[in-house]
Amino acid sequence: MEWIESIREAISYIEDNITKDISIKEIADKVNISPFHFQKGFGMLCGYSLSEYIKGRRLALAGSEVLSTDEKIIDIAIKYGYDSPDSFTKAFTRFHGVTPSAVRKEGAMIKSFVALKIKFSLEGGYIMDYKIIDKEEFKVIGASKKFKYDSAFVEVPSFWNEHISQGKLNDICGMYGVNIDEEMGGNEFEYLIAEDYSKEKEDMEGYIVKIIPKFTWAVFPCYGPGPESIQETNKKIFSEWLPNCRDYEIAAGYNIEMYNDPSKYENGVLDKNYYSEVWIPVKKK
Repeated sequence: MEWIESIREAISYIEDNITKDISIKEIADKVNISPFHFQKGFGMLCGYSLSEYIKGRRLALAGSEVLSTDEKIIDIAIKYGYDSPDSFTKAFTRFHGVTPSAVRKEGAMIKSFVALKIKFSLEGGYIMDYKIIDKEEFKVIGASKKFKYDSAFVEVPSFWNEHISQGKLNDICGMYGVNIDEEMGGNEFEYLIAEDYSKEKEDMEGYIVKIIPKFTWAVFPCYGPGPESIQETNKKIFSEWLPNCRDYEIAAGYNIEMYNDPSKYENGVLDKNYYSEVWIPVKKK
């Protein structure tokens, strides 16, 4: 259960230091997980990014203090990480739907955002198929872009939509979605919409060649319409498989989604029988 325990410890650390300037790397280091996998796992388990959680907790606590204390609003703003009344008011209004002054003067309602609590419950009981394979290094070619972890949930799908709408599937078919953070220590990662390398496409403008190192991979099959089937599999990997796997742990800052050719299915990626895979590099514990 190491993974779940790490999330629990991280939440406790965040709550203890909610008014301090804490970085994602600092939080991940406290629980001995790379920022790359910690942020991915946190998002899969909780449904929002780590930064969104911290921001929500701070604004909820700030709202409570605006409502229940006589402390100056500027002092509350500074306490929760805002360097000006204007930036605090904008963030506060987006979160609570009212301004701080309206809360204090008019008694307007505010929103709560309760701290996460990790509970162990009797779940699972289903069969999760996977296989372990050793794969030599291989090359892919594709469109590359860097993303911040905070905004990746929105921006990566937009990247795909742009690739498709501009007709670039004719250049790069999108066999893979490749997530790379080799240092596993930053706040951003590289993402490729890619396919297997071919020399004929090597010099195409706007695309790069990337070598995927030799790894042992845990490969998880996904059946059903995309992207829901892959999202559900990813969630199960981080909430069920990793916490309960006695033999393997994540080995490196790579994550690959493999998409089968949609033309093989009557309804393309939306077909009920559509097949895709999630690849996670692993090593023996």
